Amino acid sequence: MQKLTPVALLLVIVGGLNWGLVALAKFDLVAWIFGLDFGQTNVASRIVYGLVGLGAVVLAGSLIDARRHHHAARATADPA
Repeated sequence: MQKLTPVALLLVIVGGLNWGLVALAKFDLVAWIFGLDFGQTNVASRIVYGLVGLGAVVLAGSLIDARRHHHAARATADPA
């Protein structure tokens, strides 16, 4: 899982930047890269969007795991 985290982070950053461009400039970078108009998709762009979504799932799992480890460490360090 740790090896996937940097790749997932990069994918989520790409997705976030793309959504920012959509919101601010009505420009879809992923569509543009694949020669499409705003809002259009093809197999390649859907793969990119799917990978961005998968990256978000990986990061969400990493966040949940990190919180679990943090709470477990606090419980053993702070016996009440």
